Amino acid sequence: MKSAITSVADAVSEKVFSITTADGFSLSATSYKASQPIATIVIAGATGVPQAFYRRFAIFAAQQGYTTITFDYRGIGKSKPYSLQEFDASFIDWATLDLAAVIDTVAYQSTVPTFMVGHSFGGHAFGIISNHHKISGVYVFGTGAGWHGWMPWQEAIRVKVMWSVVLPALTRWKGFTPMSTLGMGEDLPYSVYQQWKHWCQFPHYFFDDPEAAHLTAEFTKVRTPIIAANAIDDLWAMPRSRDAFMKGYCNAPVTTLDIPLTPSLSSIGHMGYFRANAVPLWNAVLTWFNQLIPTTSEASIAICQPTDKA
Repeated sequence: MKSAITSVADAVSEKVFSITTADGFSLSATSYKASQPIATIVIAGATGVPQAFYRRFAIFAAQQGYTTITFDYRGIGKSKPYSLQEFDASFIDWATLDLAAVIDTVAYQSTVPTFMVGHSFGGHAFGIISNHHKISGVYVFGTGAGWHGWMPWQEAIRVKVMWSVVLPALTRWKGFTPMSTLGMGEDLPYSVYQQWKHWCQFPHYFFDDPEAAHLTAEFTKVRTPIIAANAIDDLWAMPRSRDAFMKGYCNAPVTTLDIPLTPSLSSIGHMGYFRANAVPLWNAVLTWFNQLIPTTSEASIAICQPTDKA
């Protein structure tokens, strides 16, 4: 892909470029470069959410000195093929091939610390990649286990109907999962849908899947400091759902935050972390990263404890 550079507010330059993964796939990415970078941020987005959704945060972070990289996983946004029918891509591909390639590229080119901001699936993906040591700190929003039992009962019923009736029928009809038809983000490759549906049947997501023991093993290798923040009105990733999942990062120093609603941020849900009124949340991210820049090597390591079943 030929790069294109445009100018945005307050000395931030926006550049569209491509990143080639280990299996040769070309991902679309965008760099929001700070005029005097103090660090770099990679944004690992949520399932079916295109990189353009994170543009506001990226510009904000770049204005504060953080060159920020957004990208689209294969099959999503500007990284999707002409047709998703018979297009082979999975959650594992999104993590071990796509996110890993972005981190390798960014960390190699950067002379300053590299951080990651994750949204929902981004918090799952970080534990799967093998190059997590190249990231100095991770701040994730809305990451949870995905199990309907962690949701309020009304949302749990809606989600069970979606998994058992609506999405199977639409997926058989289309040959991929047409989430856009339901107003729930971008369409998904079949294997992404298949893994998502399968793991959401477990209270602790893939940590409870006997066929995914290798993923659990990868998570135990992570030592990167992590903050996991979830809004109290995030129906898809309630704080208790987050806690059920984040236990998998058992050797990493993990801090969990419950985000309360306020008069200025009266509704957040699963997508509000990156909407225009979420600047207070963004300030919290950058404040924490600022603290890590001189002390990353001194980060403490937590002791791994067995995951208790809820």
